Amino acid sequence: MAKKIKTVIKLNLPAGEATPAPPVGPALGQHGLPIMDFVRAYNEKTADLKGDIIPAVITVYEDRTFSFITKLPPVAALIKKILSLEKGGATPGRESAGVLTKQQVEEIAKQKMADLNTQDLESAKRIVEGTARSMGIKIS
Repeated sequence: MAKKIKTVIKLNLPAGEATPAPPVGPALGQHGLPIMDFVRAYNEKTADLKGDIIPAVITVYEDRTFSFITKLPPVAALIKKILSLEKGGATPGRESAGVLTKQQVEEIAKQKMADLNTQDLESAKRIVEGTARSMGIKIS
């Protein structure tokens, strides 16, 4: 018989560097999960991706066990990485934080395709462009 799912927790964590400090500790602690077991497993699974933010989707079961899957880095994180930015523009639309080329947009779209809810590259590119615009990044 399948285990009963209690809840699903989504966390964006630094790859290979998760700690029991917030947000991990409180999120898992309230469900009575072994926090260090998750931290250890997550860090092992993402060790080769250090420097990226890797979202984890944790499924919590009623018997206080858990399983998790990792996703690809968020589009915004990929854009910041390509442009070597700390953060996006403070006032998108007024202030430009950088410029993304069509080529870079396509690279990010291809990288992120598995997590996006589309199989069409053009749609994926539009999603990436929309994220870039909301960060105050121009597309050329």
